[in-house]
Amino acid sequence: MLQFNYSSVINAPVKVVWEFHERQDILQLLTPPWQPVEVIRRQGGLDIDAITEFRLFLGPIPITWLARHTEYEKYHLFADRQISGPFEYWLHRHKFEDENGKTRLTDEISFALAGGEPVEFIAGWLIQAQLEGMFRYRHQVTKRECKQPH
Repeated sequence: MLQFNYSSVINAPVKVVWEFHERQDILQLLTPPWQPVEVIRRQGGLDIDAITEFRLFLGPIPITWLARHTEYEKYHLFADRQISGPFEYWLHRHKFEDENGKTRLTDEISFALAGGEPVEFIAGWLIQAQLEGMFRYRHQVTKRECKQPH
């Protein structure tokens, strides 16, 4: 099992950052321009058993990804787990913590690749690098969209 974490402080209260993540167009907003994603369906918001289905592309190859939300604590965390998609296992926890009126946003991902450790040893660093770029972008967008007027 591989782990990836990305954390940053957003200059806005937890409620603002959380409500930003509840937006219907959140996936489109947080998708980096170099990684096209087509949302097929989204139902249930952030609640437990909410479903998100989307299509992404590995080069010219379309991959459908279906995720179900498995944890929900309003203003604190939600988690989604891959039901079907490119990974053997994928769990993404989104954590929101108050830091003196600002929000520490942390993305924690546990994942496994088909083929086990030999494949993870070879491809794991590449996936980690892609996740790093994607979450850096996502957190920049979140900072921009949630910025409080002075």
